[in-house]
Amino acid sequence: MKEIRDILSRYKLASKEGKKSALATVVKVEGSSYRRAGARMLVTEDGQLTGAISGGCLEGDALRKALSAILQQENKLITYDTTDEDDAKFGIQLGCNGIVHILFEPISPEMELNPIKLLELLQQKRQNAVLVTLFSHANKNQLGTTLLYRQNEIYAKPVFGLEKSIKDDVVTALKNESSDFKTYQETEAFIEFIPPPLSLIVAGAGNDAQPLVNIASILGWEIIVVDGRPTHANILRFPNAQQIIMQKAENVLPHLYIDNRTACVLMTHNYNYDLRLLNDLLKTDIRYIGALGPKKKLNKMLDELNKGISEAFGNLYGPVGLDIGAETAEEIAVSIVAEIKMVFSGGTAQPLRKKKQPIHLHVVE
Repeated sequence: MKEIRDILSRYKLASKEGKKSALATVVKVEGSSYRRAGARMLVTEDGQLTGAISGGCLEGDALRKALSAILQQENKLITYDTTDEDDAKFGIQLGCNGIVHILFEPISPEMELNPIKLLELLQQKRQNAVLVTLFSHANKNQLGTTLLYRQNEIYAKPVFGLEKSIKDDVVTALKNESSDFKTYQETEAFIEFIPPPLSLIVAGAGNDAQPLVNIASILGWEIIVVDGRPTHANILRFPNAQQIIMQKAENVLPHLYIDNRTACVLMTHNYNYDLRLLNDLLKTDIRYIGALGPKKKLNKMLDELNKGISEAFGNLYGPVGLDIGAETAEEIAVSIVAEIKMVFSGGTAQPLRKKKQPIHLHVVE
């Protein structure tokens, strides 16, 4: 989601400067590739790139293809085959070994539902959504980014004869919370499930909270900093936070929006503040609560709340973070962010060299 946000920001600037743009989208991958389907990159007519469609091996040629699409004002589907080890033209030196299909779409501001407009609509609500991109290897008519669907809400360009089939498939994708590939006669569809970005509530505005906020910001998470001290909870100390809540602990919860993509880390270093917040959060459906400090402190808090021990709560992680041998505030921040990412992505935290399946899900073999 951060990539989409960066693309929208760059497009807005380019439009203000009167520069034309094209959106490059990885619509399908066969085999191994640095980026998977759904990776995007904005290319402006002066050669500026925002986002990424590979580890750098395809961007040079993709720039030329995007400029051609801008010049001709025509969607183009380009296939890069990096499986031939005798051909070092693309990707081999970076370890790519797959077939990557990329759709280039010039952005026409006059088009009511151009790809950028659909991405803007996607960003407007914290809800699960499905985005559909249509392409074809059989003919030159590339329909492109066509449809955005949320519960009881749909934005779509005309795709005559395909509306019913597409609607049924996007409803299924949203229900299953998973992306898929479909074929409708000569047209292929990348049906992309897109959840809202992670929302991270950092309860505590001490110095050790700053690297946590900064690292989460790099990942594109939405960050809320909570603290009762005006000297600590302010924009000067946390410029990367989307929201700063300066309230007493008992007044915090009404200011929070909590959904199934929300995590909270308790790190105020104020026992009573953390205790009250923990009590309030355990009454919600929040998916992750991390508590900084030793387990005995957390169990003491739960005992005071008559809640039993920490192991009884599947959404409670204390001590917070993965065991990576962290010592400094920055290292602890890395371990916390890694654990949150693991929980929400269903990871295992084991070394990738031990993983026997493909690193990425939804690989098309």
